[in-house]
Amino acid sequence: MEMGSQQEPLVPINTNEEKRTLELGGHVGFDSLPDQLVSKASAQGFCFNILCVGETGIGKSTLMNTLFNTTFENEEASHYGQMVELRPHTYELRESNVNLKLTVVHTVGFGDQINKEQSYKPILEYIDAQFAKFLEEELKIKRSLFNYHDTRIHICLYFIAPNGHSLKSLDLVTMKKLDSKVNIIPVIAKADTVSRNELEKLKIKVMSELVSNGVQIYQFPTEDEAVAEINSSMNTLLPFAVVGSVDDVKVGNKMVKGRLYPWGSVEVENEKHCDFVKLREMVLRVNMEDLREQTHARHYELYRRCKLEEMGFKDTGTDSQSFSLQQTYEAKRKEFLVELQRKEEEMRQMFVNKVKETEAELKEKEKELHERFEQLKRMHQEEKKNLEEKRRELEEEMNAFNRRKVAAETLMGQALQGCSQQPFKKDKDKKN
Repeated sequence: MEMGSQQEPLVPINTNEEKRTLELGGHVGFDSLPDQLVSKASAQGFCFNILCVGETGIGKSTLMNTLFNTTFENEEASHYGQMVELRPHTYELRESNVNLKLTVVHTVGFGDQINKEQSYKPILEYIDAQFAKFLEEELKIKRSLFNYHDTRIHICLYFIAPNGHSLKSLDLVTMKKLDSKVNIIPVIAKADTVSRNELEKLKIKVMSELVSNGVQIYQFPTEDEAVAEINSSMNTLLPFAVVGSVDDVKVGNKMVKGRLYPWGSVEVENEKHCDFVKLREMVLRVNMEDLREQTHARHYELYRRCKLEEMGFKDTGTDSQSFSLQQTYEAKRKEFLVELQRKEEEMRQMFVNKVKETEAELKEKEKELHERFEQLKRMHQEEKKNLEEKRRELEEEMNAFNRRKVAAETLMGQALQGCSQQPFKKDKDKKN
């Protein structure tokens, strides 16, 4: 038998083989892998994207400035926008040896529309567009995910107005639409405008309405023992009541970030005054990486799965049949061609029907015009006939008038001739 005439059967790998734990005889060195990852990640830098959703003038920009202890550039917004406009701004921040590429997205004009769908729909479209960009980069033949600027939204800070006793219908509808696409953390803005008792009642009411309407907000993870206790306690304090300010005010003998009022001052970083420190601690210092992981592993994976299923891709079935990307592509291509052919036939039939309808309408118009022409023609002939009759009548009247005129002139001439002969006879008689 010739060599290569038959292919050797593939030997299946037993994935259920029991794993054995071995002890090393000495130091090997792979225990430095975490340090390598930290060093590489620090050199590469991180990205973090925040979506601020709330009404115009509720304090979104001020809170962002306070949260990162800097001043971000931001344009003034009005209440007269016809549509919600999402304005992303990306900044390069550096703290110690860590680089952070921060993107802050503001929803300009949110809540100013009468139609609620016009308020939340642009936000959904923006989030899906960022997922689509990342998926497009993943599906490229030559990918560059290492240097790719990830613009997927990692956290949505939803600003709740403090001047109500509950959530608005727009708030519930928007958060319900967003909870499957982004990590939502609700915050009560401008918490210094209400009393402490009213603030506690508003917090309880907000959480009750969120639960009763099935809105899934982000819960701080409790799996890690190192942060389980603090995260568990912070989950009971949601939504955070925050105050933002970048102004330094003098309280006692020290300068702090806060706001001055005739009745006293509000310190931003005083936990007795507001929950700003808790928000900063949970979002930036404890759970930033979890927010990034949840975005990729939960929200993006849900979007990716739905899109790939729409494109015809599927995982290996229960019968353990191998999955062929080429076969899926060919099958999807055939479906697309069939669908394209069907749509072409529909368009062709629609065009033929439209032409027939147009021809029928033109024929009907032509018939109407022909009938109208015949009617006008008959009317013209009748009018012409009437004019001819009137012309003959006028000619007859003119002829009769001329005859009468001639007769009258004749009689008048005879009368004048008779009158001129009578005096001549009288003179003659006198002479005789």
